[in-house]
Order: sequence, then C-alpha cells, then structure tokens
Amino acid sequence: MAGDRRKTGAVSWRLRLLNGVLRRVSKRRLARVTTPAQAGADHARFSRLVLRRPPHLLRLVRRGAPDLHWISAGPVAARPVILYFHGGAYVTGAPVDREGVLGRLSEMCGLQVAAAVYRLAPEHPAPAQFEDAQAAHARLLALGYAPQDIILGGDSAGGGLALALLADLCARDLRPAGLFAFSPWTDLTLSGDSLRGNALRDPFLPAERVGEARGYFLCGTPEFSCDFPEADPRVSPLFARFDAPPPVQLHVGSTEILLDDTRRMAAHLRAAGGKVELIEQPEAPHIWPIFDGYIPEARQTLRETARFIAALSGRADGVKAGNRE
Repeated sequence: MAGDRRKTGAVSWRLRLLNGVLRRVSKRRLARVTTPAQAGADHARFSRLVLRRPPHLLRLVRRGAPDLHWISAGPVAARPVILYFHGGAYVTGAPVDREGVLGRLSEMCGLQVAAAVYRLAPEHPAPAQFEDAQAAHARLLALGYAPQDIILGGDSAGGGLALALLADLCARDLRPAGLFAFSPWTDLTLSGDSLRGNALRDPFLPAERVGEARGYFLCGTPEFSCDFPEADPRVSPLFARFDAPPPVQLHVGSTEILLDDTRRMAAHLRAAGGKVELIEQPEAPHIWPIFDGYIPEARQTLRETARFIAALSGRADGVKAGNRE
C-alpha cells in the first residue's frame, strides 16, 4: 500500500470554474444560513437539483434500527459490502443525498453500498450518531456479513464517524477489511492549523461556522456550552486508540480547512501500525467526489477509491472505468 502521496500537476479548468461558483454561491450561502433546518433544506435541494446520478441507479431501503439504503448501479457481487456514512456536519444530510456518487462508486467497484441513516443534531446530540453507526454495523453482522466482509466509508462528518467506528471495532476484535474517507472531520477540538491557514483559500466551507456546527453536534445549541468532551474518541477519532487498524485510504483537498484533520489522522493511524494512503488533491473543494460528472478530478478520485476497494476485496479483475455519464 502506498504511503504519503502528494498529487502534482495541472488543475483542470472545470475545477477552477467549480471553485469560483462554490465560492460565490455555496460558501456565501453557508455563511448566512441561520438554522439547522434551513441548512438541511438547502443541502437536500442542492443534492436533488445539482448532483448527478449514473445510469441504472438503484436504491432500496431496508427498514430497521437504523435504516440502511442499499445503493448500486449495475451488477454487484454479494460481498464484500461498503458501509457508508454521509456528511453534513452531523446536522444535515441523508443517504439519498449521496446516491449519485455512491452509485458511481458501486458501478466502478462492483459492490453494493449500505448507506446508513443516523440521527442528526441538534435534536439528537452526540453520541447518538456513534451509537447509530455501531447499530448499522451490527445490522450487517446480523444479515450474515463477517467483519472482514465490511468496508467502511464516509465523507466529512461521516468520514469522522466511520473512523470513530473503526477504532471501536478494532477494540472489539471486529476489524473491517479497510476504510476510505473523503475530507473527514476528525478533530472536534478544532486545533488544526488549516482551520485558520486555509480559511480564505477554502472555496466551499466558511471556517467561521465550524464552531457553531460543533456546538449543535455536541450540545444541541450553537454555543459549546455543555460538558461533552471535545476529544472523546466517539466524536474525535484523531484521539482514539487504534489497535492494529486495517488499511485506510484518505482523500483531502489541499485548500480545505479540514486539511490538517486528514493529515494528522493519517499520521495517527500510521503510528498505530496501520497502512495509510493519503491523497491530497490540489485545489479541490470539500468532498469533491460528489461533483462527479462535472470535474475530472472527481472521477479520478473515485477510480483511486475503487482500486483501493478492489485490493481489499481481492478482486483481481480490477475496476470498471465508469465512463458512462
């Protein structure tokens, strides 16, 4: 497994155009939104109207505690399975918002994705989300999947949730085959230098709202005014103990405010003996793979992720190109 990898080369004109649009529209909107409900409505509208879906997308909901959305696009193997957690700062989002990018990933690696529903703040502050992640994993075990048949994945807050679950599973000797994450939020102490150093460079996320999101998540209010420890490993996997972790692939944009969350997470996992592939995409916005069909960098990242998944699952037939639009 490759070690630290810094991407170089030209940034596509499509990515530069996307960054301009995000900076002028999405970042300004996120800076002005006043309530979690409004943020959730914006998130759902953006996902429904902007993000693209691949052909032959299928999403089936299996009700339970929690619900699992089974997402695929084309033929898939029975196992392994990808257990995925969506982002949204723990206050917005749903599996349906990620059906496009997860459908494309399913098409490319030939596996099903089980995208978990989890409770959202402020109505359900931490550790409700972690408890739901544990329950989602338990549901897959109950369906007959062995621990090594499961690959964890997530983006943003969902990436942090997947990593927190990974630490818990390692401690309980239920190690999954591996984990991948896009732009994970791993440190609720907000100590990463990039939160300040990339505040102006990040084209998507307004750094000044991160503390407010933390307050809603941990305390149920915009202020951090409760006793929930910011460094609790259930919310900040950067401070979790990892016992012999499986292979991990982490993706982050070089101008993201969460850049240091990902860099430090990679170093922490390596210190625990894990094999980590850290891929930094120049100038890419937060969770850029969701923009598949708009920028070539999104498709390339999904190919890299699919190759990682194929290696974990021992599927020597490789990865489908996923060129259909």
